[in-house]
Amino acid sequence: MDDTIAWARRARDAGLEAVWFHDSYFERDAVTYATAVATKVDGIRVGLGALNPYTRHPVLIAMTISALDEIAPERITLALGSALPLRLAQMGIPYDPAEAPQRVAQCIDVVRKLWSGERLPPVRPGVPPLQPMFAPVHRVPIYIAGYRTPMMELAGRVADGYIARPCESIPGLKYLLRRMYRAATAAGRDPDSIDTTGYLLTYIDETRRAALDRAKREPFVIYMMAILSDVTITRAGFDPALRDALMAKWRAEDYHGAAQILPDDLLDAFMLCGTVDEVAARAAEYHDAGMKLPLLQPAVQDETQTELAIRAAVAYGSGAVRRVGARQALEEQRMGVATRAWRRFSAYTEIARPFSFTASVTPVFAGGAMAVLNGGFDWAIFLACALGSVMLHIGTNVVNEIYDVRHGVDSIVSPRASHALVKGRVSEREAFVLGAVAFLIAIVVGLGLISVRGWPIVGLGLLGLVGGYTYTAPPFEYKFHALGLPLVFLLMGPLTVGGSYFAITGRLSPDVFWASVPVGLLVVAILHGNEWRDITEDTRVLGDATFAARYGRRVSYWTYIALVVGAYMALALAVVLGALPAYAVLAVLSLPFLVRVIRASELGSQGQQRAIAMIDIQTAQLHAAFGALLALGIVAAALLR
Repeated sequence: MDDTIAWARRARDAGLEAVWFHDSYFERDAVTYATAVATKVDGIRVGLGALNPYTRHPVLIAMTISALDEIAPERITLALGSALPLRLAQMGIPYDPAEAPQRVAQCIDVVRKLWSGERLPPVRPGVPPLQPMFAPVHRVPIYIAGYRTPMMELAGRVADGYIARPCESIPGLKYLLRRMYRAATAAGRDPDSIDTTGYLLTYIDETRRAALDRAKREPFVIYMMAILSDVTITRAGFDPALRDALMAKWRAEDYHGAAQILPDDLLDAFMLCGTVDEVAARAAEYHDAGMKLPLLQPAVQDETQTELAIRAAVAYGSGAVRRVGARQALEEQRMGVATRAWRRFSAYTEIARPFSFTASVTPVFAGGAMAVLNGGFDWAIFLACALGSVMLHIGTNVVNEIYDVRHGVDSIVSPRASHALVKGRVSEREAFVLGAVAFLIAIVVGLGLISVRGWPIVGLGLLGLVGGYTYTAPPFEYKFHALGLPLVFLLMGPLTVGGSYFAITGRLSPDVFWASVPVGLLVVAILHGNEWRDITEDTRVLGDATFAARYGRRVSYWTYIALVVGAYMALALAVVLGALPAYAVLAVLSLPFLVRVIRASELGSQGQQRAIAMIDIQTAQLHAAFGALLALGIVAAALLR
């Protein structure tokens, strides 16, 4: 809500005329958002387009708009339509396209009479008449939303304006407006008195090539192309068979496959893809075709795309873009070297998931702290261990991403997943190369450690390498056999802490095991929190392959609690037994992080999935704080001793 209000303010400050909200089902309520903007943002019109009499009774619509008119006098616009038949069917609401224009017409009649303060006759004998309990509203224009001929004729006869749906082509718009203008003339109205507007889906980037490539990988864009009607897609010169193929991909949630068959010219016909200036020029083309007020709708409503859409609207409003000629040929477009380098770096960073590196660095810190305590610390070897551990982790993350995408676990709509592969920012071949380079660096580091500590390092390195690679990759794929939790505990707990200690000091110590237990438990908690959050997606794709999917949400909740609380209990036991110094309890200062994740997990166990949307990152932060304080306490004990 705060984002939407801020965007509306920026639009107003940039000189834009209006901000519109579409009633899109199974998402957040459009009227609530429109009300917030009407309340918080002065000086800009607020459009509701489109509401419909199938889900909102005409009396309710009249009441809603009267309240908005009180908040923002003479700044409200209403659009009415018949809604999307697919969504009505999903809600079990009967819909007959032949009856829709009459129903919308009746709604307009009721709304206007109530707004004027008029009493309406009772709907049946014995029932009191309809009496509006609010003051007559200021002039609120009513637009018609639709694309069928009867709706266009209704708009011509009675509406103040017409609003075109998203993904209307220019040939389609011209055809519909001709129908509306003929109906207006037949009804004795001036066609020029009818306002025209419409939603224009936009995706803006450094080049049109980049915008097209990224737009065709967005599920919402694929969905919009998949629901084009036979008439709409034929008017634009395309075969409905292409639409049917996209619909099949969309229903199968094969967004990657849909992107492969979605041609550039289809997007160009129904969307505005390109640079800021190119999108502004395309909006001007729609204006020249009869759309008096283009509404730029970012296909991805995030900070970047919204800001770019506002810039495109300002460019359109300047009028200069209308002199732009033919769009630059795709093959002639090139991004700058810096832009390409930054995008490549950000894609690699996304797939490497640096937020998770705490899981590989903290165990090395614990092993290094124990080396300080026992008098055998070596800075060079410590840093080498940290580098090798991080490289193993990067290789594991990349391979995990590759095979999660192959198995269908990660898709464009997966929560918190990296989207670098599925959106084509990194190819699978590039990902394999990145993972191989990371593993190769780890091997080189390992060879250096072998020269110092001998062949035992070989065994430790092989366990780390094989364990990391086969987490999701053949032949073991132990994540998909509900074995991820115990094996990750061994790898990132005793193996990494103990292995780092051995590499630094050249010897083993049973006390190191006690330092590894709480660290390992919290690493497992990161992984388990991730699986718990993704239980729905994992179950749909893999069945009961993961621990969380196999044992369910309730067991997953208590397992998570046992892991995070168990880390503190293991630390306390180690201090009581004398295996760790008393100063190790400095790790207890991380309790605020523990309280936060426990509270989030409690809400998650009650069905509030949003509460655990960031549980992996929050647990990683707990792990980092606990591990850093544990290491600091052990080092402090060594220095004071």
